[in-house]
Amino acid sequence: MNRYFKLKTFTMFLLLIIVLIGGVIFASRFDDSQRATIDVDRNAQVIVDLSIEIEAPQETVWRLQTGIDQWPAWQKNVSQARLSGPIALGSTFQWETHGLPIVSTILEVDPMRRIVWGGPAQGIDGVHVWTITPTTKGVVVHTTESWDGPPVAADPDGMRAALTSSLNAWLADLKTTAEAAN
Repeated sequence: MNRYFKLKTFTMFLLLIIVLIGGVIFASRFDDSQRATIDVDRNAQVIVDLSIEIEAPQETVWRLQTGIDQWPAWQKNVSQARLSGPIALGSTFQWETHGLPIVSTILEVDPMRRIVWGGPAQGIDGVHVWTITPTTKGVVVHTTESWDGPPVAADPDGMRAALTSSLNAWLADLKTTAEAAN
C-alpha cells in the first residue's frame, strides 16, 4: 500500500507539472493584441465608422484624446468636460456636446492605442471606440460609435447624419490641434 501511495503521488505530481508547462506554453502564444476587446453594439440602429490620418506623434494624439478636461479648448462642439478619476476602466466623465449633457463610463483602455467609453444620454445608449494606429507619417485615428434607443428608433437617418457630422467635426478638430502641436 505504501508503494501504491508513492506511485499515485508521483503520478499526480507529474501530471500537475505537465499541466503547468502546457499552460505556460499555451499562454505564451498569445500577446496583448489577442485579448478580448469591447466593441460597439453591432445590433444598434445607428453605427458610424470613420477614420482620419494625422501627421503627429501617437503620444500627442493620445494626450489630446484622453485629456478630457481640456476637450472644450480644442473641440468646437464640446462646451464642458470633466473627468472623475484617472483614465482607467470604470472611471466616469461628464461632458456636454451640442447642448446634450452626457455621463460616460470608460469601458476599456489600452494606453496609446485604444479607449472605449459608453453610457446612456437622453434615451440614447451609446458605445464609442477609438483606436490610434502608428504610421510612417503619424497615426490613423479610427472611431466607431453605436447609438440605440427610442430616440434613435424614431429617426435613425437623422440620428446617423447627426452622429456622422459630430464625429467628422471631432476628427477634424483633433487633426488640426495635434498637427499644430507637432
